[in-house]
Amino acid sequence: MGGVSFLSTVPAFTNINNVTLSSSHRSAVIRCCKLDPQAFHRRDVLKLAVGMELIGNGFINHVGDAKAADLNQRRQRSEFQSKIKLTFSTAIKAKPELVPSILTLALNDAMTYDKATKSGGANGSIRFSSELSRPENAGLSDGLGLIEQVKKEIDSFSKGGPISYADVIQLAGQSAVKSTFLASAIRKCGGNEEKGNLLYTAYGSSGQWALFDRQFGRSDATEPDPEGRIPQWGKATVQEMKDKFIAIGLGPRQLAVMSAFLGPDQAATEELLASDPQVAPWVQKYQRSRETVSQTDYEVDLITAITKLSGLGQQINYEAYTYPVERINLSKLKL
Repeated sequence: MGGVSFLSTVPAFTNINNVTLSSSHRSAVIRCCKLDPQAFHRRDVLKLAVGMELIGNGFINHVGDAKAADLNQRRQRSEFQSKIKLTFSTAIKAKPELVPSILTLALNDAMTYDKATKSGGANGSIRFSSELSRPENAGLSDGLGLIEQVKKEIDSFSKGGPISYADVIQLAGQSAVKSTFLASAIRKCGGNEEKGNLLYTAYGSSGQWALFDRQFGRSDATEPDPEGRIPQWGKATVQEMKDKFIAIGLGPRQLAVMSAFLGPDQAATEELLASDPQVAPWVQKYQRSRETVSQTDYEVDLITAITKLSGLGQQINYEAYTYPVERINLSKLKL
């Protein structure tokens, strides 16, 4: 089946015309043919809808209580996250071939969630060698190796203690996804990195990550999660994949949008998924979306699915990675 692959390097079908840059004013004009003006309004509506869906379905625990003790703690967590994202962006840019491994690693760590027992989930248990060596995790060791290298760097500048594996694995997945969104924008600009960055800034989905970023403060598992909870994606039937997604509260829609997470060959995965009448319409929808300038439907739905998965089995500590601030004794100041 045709379409633009999430990880592919094939040229986009949408033409990008008249991309001009002004060095004197540092401004840019990006004109794209066949642009739907309603896309701007739809993103705002989708942002509200995504938040209501996540809260209504209980994927984000205790959102009402999710507030830091004071503004200093919120600022500390925000600054820490920004440094983490920059560190991951640099590391992944240097080794883009590990993106598929990182995506599957983040997925499989979360997919151990069991609704009946409320155990497993995005808890970093995949770091244990006995879990990483399972058949469903074959080929993921290099991705984990990169994450562990980045974790050491993050821990070196953290002022609020070491980052949990649960957090760092999901943040690695987020960075890997963002790298593919940016790479797609660059390809649509003929390989021009500067223009691609401008295009992604103008039409990208960065604002949709707010709820994901809020889920920062996951706890680590102290032992591997039980075996037999994740199928081998490369060998599983579509029905087996659907059954797993349904078991954790998702469905055919999320299965289709997360096709890039199910193995290194997204095109082959989507060809298999399209053989199922329940999944096929969603596969086709996202293939069409990836051909557009903004990829709105695809990006928004993918971010929503990742946000749901990344919070499974977790009670978020919203004060994690904060640290006391030395207060100035005003009585000792000489005026």
